[in-house]
Amino acid sequence: MKQLFRIAGLLGAMLGIFAAASAQSSFYKLSQQQKEAADTSIVFKSPNPNILKPAPASELDNAYGMDILLSNSGLGLGGFYRHQYTEEIYGTVALSISEAKDNNEVEYVDYYGQTYVPGKINRFLLVPLHVGVQYRLFADEIVDNFRPYINAGLGPTLIFSTPYDKEFFSSLGYGQAHYTLGGYIGLGAFFGIAKDNLSGVNIRYYFIPLAHGLPSMQDQLGNISRKKDFGGFFITLNFGSLY
Repeated sequence: MKQLFRIAGLLGAMLGIFAAASAQSSFYKLSQQQKEAADTSIVFKSPNPNILKPAPASELDNAYGMDILLSNSGLGLGGFYRHQYTEEIYGTVALSISEAKDNNEVEYVDYYGQTYVPGKINRFLLVPLHVGVQYRLFADEIVDNFRPYINAGLGPTLIFSTPYDKEFFSSLGYGQAHYTLGGYIGLGAFFGIAKDNLSGVNIRYYFIPLAHGLPSMQDQLGNISRKKDFGGFFITLNFGSLY
């Protein structure tokens, strides 16, 4: 529930920025129209028809960069590639790695300051590879320093489980790989007016089901619960470059 409140707050902030940007854009257009109406009494024509033409802008159709993922399970890292097809439609490829936890986990701290989770059987690492599409919203109505979009992706996901009763790095040698098909839907925005850099935020909900599930927690009676849903909300920070 706390996570939903945080996401709702972030969405509210984004909508506030959107409203401010829209108002700024409308005021700018109105000022330009008034200025053009006042300047139409005298018109000068250059003898060289090409002198007033702006230099062609470089086509920065491709972008690459890194993602920082934030969720209730902790931090994650990833990378992405993006290609622009039209003013509004982009294709994306993203690869990331993050941790997944059981919703019933409760962490304790021992005498030495180390955290532990009673009854935990396995750790889980998620490595999804998603091919997706990104659609820019209100491309002709909002100034370029705020570029909202919606996106979605689909692709294979590696779920790597390791025994919790072993130290993290040594447990990797005992890990097992499991594969499934997953996807996500999201809402985000890029900020800034720089034409060769990308920085933004994206709120995504991942769908990562695993039909047979994996052993996750064991209660005091010896009953074992299996984790079958590895998805959830992620806040993704994007940093990249265009070329």
